[in-house]
This record gives sequence, C-alpha cells and structure tokens, in this order.
Amino acid sequence: MEPGIVERLLPWYREHRRDLSFRRTKDPYAILVAEVLLQRTRIVSGLPYFERFMDRFPTVADLARASEEDVLKAWEGLGFYGRARNLHRAAKALVTDHGGKVPGTFSALREFPGIGDYTAGAVASIAFGERVPAVDGNAIRVLSRVFRLSG
Repeated sequence: MEPGIVERLLPWYREHRRDLSFRRTKDPYAILVAEVLLQRTRIVSGLPYFERFMDRFPTVADLARASEEDVLKAWEGLGFYGRARNLHRAAKALVTDHGGKVPGTFSALREFPGIGDYTAGAVASIAFGERVPAVDGNAIRVLSRVFRLSG
C-alpha cells in the first residue's frame, strides 16, 4: 500500500466512525444478523430493525424455532425478504448441523444460504479473528478513490 495511506485513513476513521452496537460485540450471531440485515440497507435505516430483530430473536435457536411468518413480520419494512428467509434457513442449519453455534471460518460460513464473501469475511474476522477480508462496496469506493481506479 502507498506509504502514508493508513496514517491518513485511521485518524479520519477515529473522528468519523459511528458507535454501532453490533460493532461492540464479538457475538458471531449478532454480527451475522447485522451483516445480513444491512445488505443493501443504509445503517441509519437498518439499525432500529437490528435492535428489534435481536430483541425478538436473541439467539440462533430462537430464530430457528420461529415460524417464517414471524421472521418476515420482524423484517417487515426492510424489503428484500429473501435475506430474512436465508437468515432463517441458516439459523435452522446452524441448530441442526452445528449445535446452534456459528462456525468460525470463512469457508464454513460460505456454505450457508445468503452468506456471501463479504458477510462470511465480516463474521469470521470480527467474531473469530480469522485473517480474511471483508470488502464491501464502501471499501471498494474508498480504495478506488485512494488509488484513482475507475470502473
């Protein structure tokens, strides 16, 4: 990386970062819910949904036990209901195949419905410390500007 980039980005981050509840936890389930919920959703819009969803389904087992109707009702207003269905299916698989535990590796997380590279990378790196990237559209935009990339 170009010398000085990290030294310029970190102070900016420290000044402008947002205090988000799902960034203060190492709970892989909470991180998974947040990352799936926030796909194609602005944080300011999604945060109240995240808080309500976690109140309603505080554990993987709670989500797995819920009816699809209850899950979709909790998701109501966010749109992109396929995300809710995939998260519900993933919770059921986590309970059935993993004892209700979120696996700690990128490759294992990628096996679940609706979990792509970014979400798997975010959960594996934040919750478990696995050294894998979590590169979303925002990171791509910043890096494109820093390195003057187009397209």
